[in-house]
Amino acid sequence: QVQLVESGGGSVQAGGSLRLSCVVSGYTYSRYYMAWFRQVPGKEREGVAAICSDRITNYANSVKGRFTISNDNAENTLSLQMNSLEPEDTAMYYCAVTLAVWSGLPPPLRWNEYNFWGQGTQVTVSS
Repeated sequence: QVQLVESGGGSVQAGGSLRLSCVVSGYTYSRYYMAWFRQVPGKEREGVAAICSDRITNYANSVKGRFTISNDNAENTLSLQMNSLEPEDTAMYYCAVTLAVWSGLPPPLRWNEYNFWGQGTQVTVSS
């Protein structure tokens, strides 16, 4: 059974930083896409950043240069370093993982490409 548990959310002022973590257990495939998504009430879940087993990353335009995704295979942990946070970054953040079908291509940021999800961690940025 695949389980994902996020942590690290909280409240910060604009310009501040947070680091989100996601511990993944039960995923036994060597090839993967792993990603962070976010969602605000009434809006569709938005892909923020993704990384694949080929170490290729992909970022939403809105976070490029501010967010960095990384993963530690030894620790089975996916991280998202978020700097220069803006009020528009306020959302529930989710981590997700799925089997990577293709190699050498950027991992997808579409929520319907991912099969396994965590419960989410809230990030609130005040102005």
